[in-house]
Amino acid sequence: MRFKIIFIIFLLVSCATNSTKLSKKEPYNSKGFAYIYSEKDFKDKLISGKLDNSQLQISHKSLKSNTLIKIINPKTEEYIILKNLKKINYPDFYKILITKQVADKLKIDNQLPLVEILEIKKNQSFVAKKAKIYNEEKKLSSNAPVTSVQISNISKDKVSKKLKKKNNFFILIASFYSEDTAKFLKKRINIELPEYDIKKLKIVKKNNKKIDLISGPYSTINLMKNDYIKLKNFGFEELEFVLNE
Repeated sequence: MRFKIIFIIFLLVSCATNSTKLSKKEPYNSKGFAYIYSEKDFKDKLISGKLDNSQLQISHKSLKSNTLIKIINPKTEEYIILKNLKKINYPDFYKILITKQVADKLKIDNQLPLVEILEIKKNQSFVAKKAKIYNEEKKLSSNAPVTSVQISNISKDKVSKKLKKKNNFFILIASFYSEDTAKFLKKRINIELPEYDIKKLKIVKKNNKKIDLISGPYSTINLMKNDYIKLKNFGFEELEFVLNE
């Protein structure tokens, strides 16, 4: 039996609950980079559909049309809720397709457009009457899943200076309850992907019940893309990103 089959079974048994997978019970939740729409990319067939850059529009290729999606800027904690206009195919590395109007509204960095996205179920209490909500208080909802990635709060002055000097990103590969399990996976990646730089793989203890296996740091998206593709081809379906771990 190939290792990938064993590996998938192993992850199902050993991993902590992953909130990023599509489920009938749990809303979809993921953190990663947004693809900012451009007409040129559509003409060059990098994406399969059109958006209007003068409008607040988004597209998620897995969620149904008209699904309410909450897009959060993790750096500022500002968010907006919009309907998924339609399904459009875009590069797999990205989590969602957004217009420049959305990016500007949320003050998203065009070079490193990190976002967190959360599917809003119709029966959730904070669903608004309209299709979009602007957050004036800059507070994240307490209904966000516990397993969503958090960014540590430092003083505002220190954060702004630090982010300007250095933006380090990490790929969150998997979360475990056992450090031994994380070490096992790290070893298997080293064996199965000999071209992967093992020095990038790190085991981080978040608390007594959660151990993360991450890869990094990365200072640019292009560097991250290469390892992301290797890990996806290795068998990981959904990978998230952590800022300044």
